[in-house]
Amino acid sequence: MATVRQLLQGKKPGLFTVSPDAVVLEAIRAMAEHRVGALLVTEGARLVGIVSERDYARKIILLGRSSSDTPVRAIMSSPVLTVGPEDTVAHCMALMTERHVRHLPALEGATILGMISIGDLVKAVIAEQRAQIEQLENYIRS
Repeated sequence: MATVRQLLQGKKPGLFTVSPDAVVLEAIRAMAEHRVGALLVTEGARLVGIVSERDYARKIILLGRSSSDTPVRAIMSSPVLTVGPEDTVAHCMALMTERHVRHLPALEGATILGMISIGDLVKAVIAEQRAQIEQLENYIRS
């Protein structure tokens, strides 16, 4: 089973972050620009939270708050559920399912390595299943 490190190596480089003091509208614009569903909230190189489209919907839209006046700090999820580079796809899927999250930042110590999404995990599972099917078909043919 693939590890977080292997998944991150297969992704395009780039880490999308936002300051906790930025207004929510800036975060939503950044998510749209980068075509991602969540941003890491950082102070310098330190991970302090995560903000997602779900946070926006539940903590801005549903509560009638203003996205141009509310700081990211007010809606971000913190503390952040994280994974390490040697964690497996299966472990990440179990965490996401159990905790109802769609994004997991990957850390090595305090260093941010990247972020794994549910889409990344689904792609990895599909690729692994295809490889197993190919192996079985080859075995049957031989």
